Amino acid sequence: MGLTLEQAGRLADVLMSELQSRSGAVRTATNYYKGKVPLRFASEQYRQYFEKQYRGFSDNWVSVVAESPVERLAVTGVKAAGEVTADKDLWGVWQRNGLDADSQLGFLGAGLGARAFALVWGDPDDEETPRVTFEDARQAIVQYEPGSRRCRRAALKTWQDGNCEYATLYLKDEVWKLKRPVGAEPRKSPLLAQADELERAWTERDTGSEPNPQPNPMGLVPMVELPNRPLLADDPISDVSGVIAMQDAVNLLWSQLFTASDFASFPQRVVLGAEPPKTPILDANGQVIGSRPVPLEKFAVDRVLWLSSDKANIGSWPAANLEAYTKVIEVAVGHIAAQTRTPQHYLVGKMANLSGDALIAAETGQVKKVQQKQLWYGQAIRELFQLIALARGEDSKARALAGGTVMWADAESRSMAQLTDSLLKLKQIGFPFEYLALRYGLTPTEVADLMAMREQEAALDPVSSLLAGKPDPIPPPPEPTPVPPQV
Repeated sequence: MGLTLEQAGRLADVLMSELQSRSGAVRTATNYYKGKVPLRFASEQYRQYFEKQYRGFSDNWVSVVAESPVERLAVTGVKAAGEVTADKDLWGVWQRNGLDADSQLGFLGAGLGARAFALVWGDPDDEETPRVTFEDARQAIVQYEPGSRRCRRAALKTWQDGNCEYATLYLKDEVWKLKRPVGAEPRKSPLLAQADELERAWTERDTGSEPNPQPNPMGLVPMVELPNRPLLADDPISDVSGVIAMQDAVNLLWSQLFTASDFASFPQRVVLGAEPPKTPILDANGQVIGSRPVPLEKFAVDRVLWLSSDKANIGSWPAANLEAYTKVIEVAVGHIAAQTRTPQHYLVGKMANLSGDALIAAETGQVKKVQQKQLWYGQAIRELFQLIALARGEDSKARALAGGTVMWADAESRSMAQLTDSLLKLKQIGFPFEYLALRYGLTPTEVADLMAMREQEAALDPVSSLLAGKPDPIPPPPEPTPVPPQV
């Protein structure tokens, strides 16, 4: 039995409350990714004089940590259980929705905000191509059945436009489209704010000829969650949650280095035992009637200083050692690399005569991190393809996809020589060409095109195909000789 408008509004309020409690951490991580950071860990006196000077500055390592695994995450197809090739129809839906690019935004959002979401819904104008979108963790949320981390009970997609707040509540059997006015202004009294809240009850949006609520033909909540570094009994973890504090420390050290460079980066001189130089003041008759100090800026420009006292002495102290700051910054960046399993050469940028094996060893931690993401994101992507099949009315294919496989591009980076050498060795021990083409990095669609090209070449030039090692077709067995019946 469906919900009433009041019940749907209360459920939307509960999900909105949880969504708002999560949004602060996501907003902070996103600001750090953009380099919009405050000056933290500084003393009150230092902040008082220098905070404005370094506002807007950030030696941004958060963006490197967040982006480095995303560049190795690329979905290449999906294969249903029992199938030997990737599903072309579902891959066409993926590409027509522009998900080759948008999936990268989803993976980046999950790394920053600890989770991202993907939504599937049918398109009345094109029944073969459902609409698929990746959603930010500040605008979407999924509610699970009690005691389960996979069975979805409800989902909410929300956004704000002008003076109205909009929400779409997805249930297993129906979908509610709601709206309400934006919240009360902060300067209003509590009583007036409470009165505004009473007027802010959710109402049904005008959906034209569509019913509201409308039935959900898929029978499942059409939104899936992509968790980042999930835990058994707690929320997922952002990739940059541990980097933010170290990023603040690095920014403070850079500001202190700039300050030291401004004040003490050159050797300083001091005059001892002499009064500041003065210039006599003359009247109209040329008589001395006073004196005024010589501007010290003049001596800085002229590089000449006149001393009139025989007791004058020149003292000096050396320039500040700025390497003390840069060495600490290098240690901090090294800690960021170790804690996030980001390759050191991604952050430091120092590479000198590294062999291929050394480079692979340096990236092992990053590769394992990406493979772990493929495992967790892959479960959500598989459910996403299952929802696409349901939206297309292909129930049997959706059941097969529940035990299917999401295909990913290779997470390791190899030189062309290493890659071709490994593929050649696999061919020598009997691996088929189609498998080798997938390992080479081609998508299943490209492999299918390549196999068709090979067949065309073999038909046009069978001799070259034979020399290339293509086996001859096996002739059919000979017909058995009939035995005459015995009398």
